[in-house]
Amino acid sequence: MKGFLKNLGLILIVIGAAILIACSFTHNVNNNVILGTSLLIMIIGWVGYIYLNKKIVD
Repeated sequence: MKGFLKNLGLILIVIGAAILIACSFTHNVNNNVILGTSLLIMIIGWVGYIYLNKKIVD
């Protein structure tokens, strides 16, 4: 479980990036809701990655 929590931030960042890549391929880059959601997911992942790796020690 600790291994999953340590990687949760990275998983969220990859999900946010995948949403941006999917929007690029579908030419849906003018939809601010999708772009903002992916940005929010990536920021939460970044902050979560930093926070969880400082709190969880092997």
